[in-house]
Amino acid sequence: MEKSQEGNQLSSVKNALRILRSFSMDEPEKRISDISTSLKLNKSTVSRTMSTLASEGFVIKDPETQKFRLGLSILSLSGIINSNLDIYQESIPVLNKLVEACGETAHISVLDQHEVIYLQKVECNHPVRFLTHVGKRNPAYCTSSGKVLLAFSNEEITEAIIANGLQRFTEHTITEPDALRTQLKQIKEQGHSYSYEELSEGVISIGTPIFDYTGKIVAALSVVGPKQRIHSGKIQSILHHTLRASTEVSSRLGYRKIE
Repeated sequence: MEKSQEGNQLSSVKNALRILRSFSMDEPEKRISDISTSLKLNKSTVSRTMSTLASEGFVIKDPETQKFRLGLSILSLSGIINSNLDIYQESIPVLNKLVEACGETAHISVLDQHEVIYLQKVECNHPVRFLTHVGKRNPAYCTSSGKVLLAFSNEEITEAIIANGLQRFTEHTITEPDALRTQLKQIKEQGHSYSYEELSEGVISIGTPIFDYTGKIVAALSVVGPKQRIHSGKIQSILHHTLRASTEVSSRLGYRKIE
């Protein structure tokens, strides 16, 4: 195969992957023009790629709105991934118990480049609309799960995030690099993290680490709720249950803490 032809094929694959990743819970349907604009690709390129993806069942076109949405082929792949992810399987019963004990929503999330992505979510009986859902990405530096993941990960990741700029979302968002570095050191020492209205006003979350059998952090467990419910009189109880839950998931993954 000639290098130019091979390069074109790799470019086409990359474009297809970028297009698929552009769909989200916030934008589940898109027109070709929307994709072209957001990804800065030619409409003809997007149109050809979408036709190929549609033929394989990865996207579906609504004939009335002319918008595309993800197809069943994506769902089948996600099912395979979920069934083979140890963290996904081992966390489900633990999350259910945690939500019952705390009365608040719980998540399992992982670090993906500079963001956290939520793998699992169990709602409480009185859910409040938060900026989270399975597959949702949020900044790592202003979420409890993200901060605990950064605290136990390579410092180069934190420095890359700082170099990219710390955007302010609320008046409580940490935007000063040294303040973030200091807080991450404290989180690593104490073994848990808080986010007091740092990403969204009125929302408080508590994050704890999940380790695998090698002792490496692989995910974070977090409990999130409105500040009206997660107040000073309740936060220590929620932290206790959250730490116990993350310890149980870590144990299920083979982690054994060395005293």
